Amino acid sequence: MTANSTTIGSDHRGGLTIVLAGSVVLALAFGVRAVFGGIVQPLSNDLFDGRIEVFSLSIAIQNLVWGLAQPGFGIIADKFGDRRALWLGFICYVAGMLVCVVGTTPLAQHVGAGVLVGMGISGTAFGVVLAVVGRAAPEEKRGRYLGITSAMGSTGQVVLPLLVSWLVEWLDWRMTLLVITFALAPMALCIPFLHTNVSQTTADADSASITQTVGKAFGHSSYTLLSAGFFVCGFHLAFITAHLPNYVQNFCVSTASAAELRALGLQALALAGFANIFGTLFASHLGTRFPKPYVLAAIYALRALAILIFISLPVTPTSVMIFALVMGGLWLSTVPLTSALVLTMFGPRAMGTLFGFVFLSHQLGGFAGVWLGGVFFDRYASYDQVWYLAIALGVLSALGHLLVQERAAPRTGLAYGE
Repeated sequence: MTANSTTIGSDHRGGLTIVLAGSVVLALAFGVRAVFGGIVQPLSNDLFDGRIEVFSLSIAIQNLVWGLAQPGFGIIADKFGDRRALWLGFICYVAGMLVCVVGTTPLAQHVGAGVLVGMGISGTAFGVVLAVVGRAAPEEKRGRYLGITSAMGSTGQVVLPLLVSWLVEWLDWRMTLLVITFALAPMALCIPFLHTNVSQTTADADSASITQTVGKAFGHSSYTLLSAGFFVCGFHLAFITAHLPNYVQNFCVSTASAAELRALGLQALALAGFANIFGTLFASHLGTRFPKPYVLAAIYALRALAILIFISLPVTPTSVMIFALVMGGLWLSTVPLTSALVLTMFGPRAMGTLFGFVFLSHQLGGFAGVWLGGVFFDRYASYDQVWYLAIALGVLSALGHLLVQERAAPRTGLAYGE
């Protein structure tokens, strides 16, 4: 065996290890986050006289902080190392869950479930993990590696909501969240494997070069359109994740009890997570055969159509599960395509930072979706206005992605470093 073949084999094994570790971290980060929709109603009944707007705001703050902190975690990863960003995110995540468990006031929930958990997800989810995977993957396999990691990261959204749908029938919401907090422990075993070697040029990059890169990126129309389109993705996913269990509990035509209907909503989210595994892999494959912006446009258009059909028909247990299956196929399939486009435009050098700003837009959409869902439900006992807004945004995003160009951005004056 030649030295060159040994190096290639070692790089391949290292890449697979990073994909596996990244998948576990993503699965836990997204799985734990997905359980909050199942405890909105019992927590609100216990602490806030049944008003869900208060805790909806906590989850909205979580989405907003997740987005606001993402560029910062990306800069930490790009300049000081991936694992430092991941460990900081892990500590914030655990601390936030514990504050949420013991908190009794709106402020405590806003700080725990909102600020700290938001920072925790920011440091352990797509922005940092996909940047590690993107840098570790051979250029010709980046799309595949990103797709596999994103897809496998959905398994947490399958398992943990199902676990919570069972736990909430046996335990109160505090004990349920405490059990789920311990589920974050395996993340600590995977973080040491999430590290890539960077060149001296990259290591020596200063804050000025990062700032210049970001400024030039926002002057590139395709990057701006990609960021704007990702706002819609965040709106859709965060609204449905936070409010579908409550929507099913209040509007599903069924003889089941309120607790059983809430569990059905959690099971629907789990089904969406399961379908997302295959949807993400399929979308990643389509992205290798067709222009990625066109694939993204089709995803957003299909989301709008699926929501329109769902709310136009009577809400039944069958329609809920069909909707979850369809939306799950379109759920996170946008992420590997969007991250691959960022890599195509700007290369891997500042991937963490640049994808962090794209993801900030995603989380601004998430904040709007979660918060507006709580506001409209408390004031009008209905989610109709938010559903229709989700449809309109899906159509606009589909049109916007048709204008995105899949090619490298002009490099004049940029400090990327390949």
